[in-house]
Amino acid sequence: MGNKVELKRLARRRRHARIRARVCGTETRPRLSIFRSLNHIYAQIIDDAAGHTLISASTLDKEISEKINGKKKTESAELVGGLIAKRALDKGIKSIVFDRGGYKYHGRIKALAESARKAGLEF
Repeated sequence: MGNKVELKRLARRRRHARIRARVCGTETRPRLSIFRSLNHIYAQIIDDAAGHTLISASTLDKEISEKINGKKKTESAELVGGLIAKRALDKGIKSIVFDRGGYKYHGRIKALAESARKAGLEF
C-alpha cells in the first residue's frame, strides 16, 4: 500500500519537473504555483528570477477559514483563487504564468484557476 502512494507522489514530481522546465516566473510575469494536499490547497505567486514568494494564500488563511467551514473542497479552492487574485492586484500584479504543480487541470486546480481569472488575473 505504501509503495503505491509513493509511486503516485513520484509521478507527480516528475510531471511537475517537466512543467517547471518550460514555465518560469519573471518580475513582470510571476508564476502562480499550486500545491494540493488531501484537505487543503495552497497558492503562491513566485518571482523565480529573484527566488522570492511575493504573495501566498491557502485554505488555512484567517481571511477565508471561517467562510470555508461546511463547504466542499472545490468551493474552498474557488475562495483561495479569488483571495490570491485580490492580493496580487493590490500589489500591482495583473499577468502571471500558471503552474499547476503536476496535477491535472481538473477539480480543485481548475476551480482555483478560473476564480483567479474571474477576479482579474490574466494567464
